[in-house]
Amino acid sequence: MKRGESMTTWRALLAAGLVIAGFGLALAKLPPPPPLDEKAKAVAEEKKAKDAAAAEVAKAAQAKAEDRVAARYFAEQKAAGKTVTPAQMGSSSQPAAAPAKPAAPPAKK
Repeated sequence: MKRGESMTTWRALLAAGLVIAGFGLALAKLPPPPPLDEKAKAVAEEKKAKDAAAAEVAKAAQAKAEDRVAARYFAEQKAAGKTVTPAQMGSSSQPAAAPAKPAAPPAKK
């Protein structure tokens, strides 16, 4: 075996060992976060409420945009003389109907 080949092998083994050690460190268990005090809990609840409100606003804006695009599409198709029937899913601004309850099993005799 030549000297250059053995150095390459050692370098490869060293690199593999470093990768394995790196993965071991990356997967090490982190300590649990310290418990929140009352002030931190209040701030977290306030942030949660703000995020929920922002999500509702975004959801309403999305529904409004979808309705506007659908109305424009139907108007363009009507102007072109094509008949388009809306999907049977219902409008996105209306809440979906509750799913039907399963039928009761037949009575045993």
